[in-house]
Amino acid sequence: MEITRARPSLFGDIAHGLGFWTDRSAVHEAAAQGKALQLQKLIQGGAAVNLVAVDSITPLHEACIQGQTQCVRLLLDAGAHVDARNIDGSTPLCDACAAGSLECVKLLIQHGATVNPPLFTFSPLHEACMGGTCSCCNSDCVQLMIDVGALMEAHDCHFGTPLHVACARQHFDCAKVLLNAGANVNAAKLHETALHHAAKVKNVDLIELLIEFGGNIYARDNLGKKPINYTSQGSPTNICLEFYENTPLSLQQISRIALRTALGRRALDDVSKLGLPNRITCYLSYQPPPDLDLDFDYF
Repeated sequence: MEITRARPSLFGDIAHGLGFWTDRSAVHEAAAQGKALQLQKLIQGGAAVNLVAVDSITPLHEACIQGQTQCVRLLLDAGAHVDARNIDGSTPLCDACAAGSLECVKLLIQHGATVNPPLFTFSPLHEACMGGTCSCCNSDCVQLMIDVGALMEAHDCHFGTPLHVACARQHFDCAKVLLNAGANVNAAKLHETALHHAAKVKNVDLIELLIEFGGNIYARDNLGKKPINYTSQGSPTNICLEFYENTPLSLQQISRIALRTALGRRALDDVSKLGLPNRITCYLSYQPPPDLDLDFDYF
């Protein structure tokens, strides 16, 4: 309903000045290819920056999905609609996050892009966890989106939460950022958790990360299957999950999980204010211990 309400208003503004939709324009092409000088000349010549193609993609969408920072800046300065929707309902911020373009994401946010647009499908944070070719770049986008208020429990009807997406795509760094920021490790989509996804993609590192943050190895999905049921007998993931099923968590790990669960998104800030020894603070924050000779031997 909200998408239906939002789009006619936006497209009405565009149609008021143009009267029609078009195929890809020269502005679209210049924006997509990163031809900033050509785009600047087109804008100076009076070209419409909010012209939409038949798929409702604007030049700003094109620039964002290609990570063309200079073109994004030119379009925004020329009055491009920062929250324009394409035919799938995605905004330029969704596209910039999907591309893993941190600079484009920053520009859009600075120009007032909606961090949590009312969508029926992926949010920008989902896109940051899904797309991109550089895990490091995308984890930076994930962190930025969380810092500006992105909802970590936003739920897509097909994929679940951003954590589900990060694990399904084996984006370890994105998953770690989400978990450190307080994402619910046991959030379920049709009773399926991120740990089920990690087991399905046979990623031992993700499995261990999720369990460290309190992932429930006994959770059953809508088919009644635990994560281990998606592994092959004797495989590394099977051996890993079997070990955790047969080995109780240590008291210190249980305590860490309980504290982190209670603090949620405040965990990283609050733990640092408790006045604890550095090693305990690092342990509670899931950080490696400092390379210092401390008289308190925690580990």
